[in-house]
Amino acid sequence: MSKLAALDELLERYDQLSYHRQSKILSRLQDVQAWQKTRMQRSHQTHFSAKQNQLMADYFLNRLYGGPDFDALATQIKRLMKYAHKAEKVIPENAIKTGTLGVELAILAVQLDEQVAIQLLKDYPADTPLNDEMMRLAYIKLDQTQARLKQLELLDQLGHSLDKYMRSFMVYTAFKMCKGAANKYNFQVMYEFMQEGFLAMKPLKSAEQFVRDFTQGERHIIDRVHAGDLRPFQ
Repeated sequence: MSKLAALDELLERYDQLSYHRQSKILSRLQDVQAWQKTRMQRSHQTHFSAKQNQLMADYFLNRLYGGPDFDALATQIKRLMKYAHKAEKVIPENAIKTGTLGVELAILAVQLDEQVAIQLLKDYPADTPLNDEMMRLAYIKLDQTQARLKQLELLDQLGHSLDKYMRSFMVYTAFKMCKGAANKYNFQVMYEFMQEGFLAMKPLKSAEQFVRDFTQGERHIIDRVHAGDLRPFQ
């Protein structure tokens, strides 16, 4: 069985999301994603603003939480599957697993936020500007607690994998050797997705610690939302 098979299943799940076919959901999803990014920047301001954390914080907000280029990335990953046998010869197995986890997190973030967008469309006119109270109530109605906790658990796994597998000189050397092929066969978006991850790790003493500090804060917010705190995002 191909080591890249898991990506096929993830992309199938991504293609089934409603926003691909319903413009109202897409528009509201984009509002939710914008709110999420602003909220996370606010909630983790001290953590994200530390000099060594800035690149990884940007990678989190713009890549792992459903960046604007994700549709293009998904398209390139589908094309890669046609060359799976060749790709597996040059990409280390642990790099494939780590990359797959990153893609899974990006898709899960979109999936959860789409659920929020759909709930908001049920409760308010589509052009109502989002605010914290609307989001708080949507979270309570949906009760995504377990799914959000799973998301944070996967993030913790990613942090561990980044430190364990992706700091290797051999892995990075193999990755850089793929740049020419990435340009030749039009896989630039996918290459840049991975390259930004490598660059974001460089200033960090530990990617795992960065992620753990972030997920600890997010778990605290989830607890506050479902404990009835009226200002859980403050």
